[in-house]
Amino acid sequence: MSDAKAGAAGPRRERTLVLIKPDGVERAIIGKIITKFEDAGLKVVGMKLLKADEETVGKHYVYDEKWLFSVGEKTKKSMREKGVEMKETELEIGKRVRNFLMKDLTRSPIVALVLEGYYTTEVARKIAGATQPKTAEPSSIRGMYASDNYELADALKRPVRNVVHVSESKEIAEKEITLWFKDSELLDYRRADEGALFGA
Repeated sequence: MSDAKAGAAGPRRERTLVLIKPDGVERAIIGKIITKFEDAGLKVVGMKLLKADEETVGKHYVYDEKWLFSVGEKTKKSMREKGVEMKETELEIGKRVRNFLMKDLTRSPIVALVLEGYYTTEVARKIAGATQPKTAEPSSIRGMYASDNYELADALKRPVRNVVHVSESKEIAEKEITLWFKDSELLDYRRADEGALFGA
């Protein structure tokens, strides 16, 4: 992975994982999604179309009680704001959502991408937009290409269809990339516009 030329104390290039979910692939907006990331100066260094298997997806949505509780907590808060009190515990909701996510990601082909740039995870998550599409910024991927919400997803017993997954942090990205890609599948090259973008 290339280092930034900003000096030892400066920012380093980093990589993050993006999955274009089945709803994005089925709607034929793969190119539009990739363009949004590339237009912001993020470089595609790995990409493949695949049918995800349950074992890989199970490792991707790792069974972590802290994460499951967090998911359940967010869901209960969202529903409470709508005047609906859920009887399930946060952990029970988190487990149910994890099952929904695993089932959805394995139902149809996905596109896995590795993006490289400066502060890549932070930038990519901003471009993707809020997890719930109806509250995402209009110019974000989810704001432009989705309008789903938690209430509808819960009623239909499925996850929110929000087009893409982006790693939550740089540290998580490093783990997720090794799950979906071999080192030999990640390529190093220079974009023609890197000098104009970063002065590098």
